[in-house]
Amino acid sequence: MAKGVVVLLVLFTALSAVSGAHRPGNRALAHGRRPGADPAAQTHLHFYFHDSSRGASPSAMRVAGPANEPLQTLFGAVYVMDDPLTEKPELGSAAVGRAQGVYIGADQTAMGFLQIMNLVLTSAPYNGSSLTVLGRNFPLAKVREMPIVGGTGAFRFARGYAQARTYSMNIKTGDANVEYDVYVMH
Repeated sequence: MAKGVVVLLVLFTALSAVSGAHRPGNRALAHGRRPGADPAAQTHLHFYFHDSSRGASPSAMRVAGPANEPLQTLFGAVYVMDDPLTEKPELGSAAVGRAQGVYIGADQTAMGFLQIMNLVLTSAPYNGSSLTVLGRNFPLAKVREMPIVGGTGAFRFARGYAQARTYSMNIKTGDANVEYDVYVMH
């Protein structure tokens, strides 16, 4: 009986300590942040994404898919990208980073992609940090929204969304210039 009471007392003490660590206001564990971190830092990033699958130095390349994919949907096609991100719509404007990842034709009725990419930032103040986007990209829509599911560096524990708007697109080549507004909490 005494052993049972001691075991229950130890269990109760351990459970109290664990549940206390997860209470609101405990800055050491709140949202998995380090002590002293701003609990709700918000950042807005604006840049242009340049996707080119043609020419001497393409930034996106088809790596898999059906031999006779439907051109209207690109269903089944898999592309790998390492696209430049710039401050302004012109490709020669100041570089801010790279969009590295894949997009997959995942819609049988319209052109819709599963887009998985890291926005790797290369200019101050976020040089070396990245954001991860994972979601549906419907390139023919005026505005599309994709979730930010994480990040590194300054954006550790990031969450938020990216809004993409096609700035220009060449239907024959598939090359596109896309304006991005990214909103993150970190």
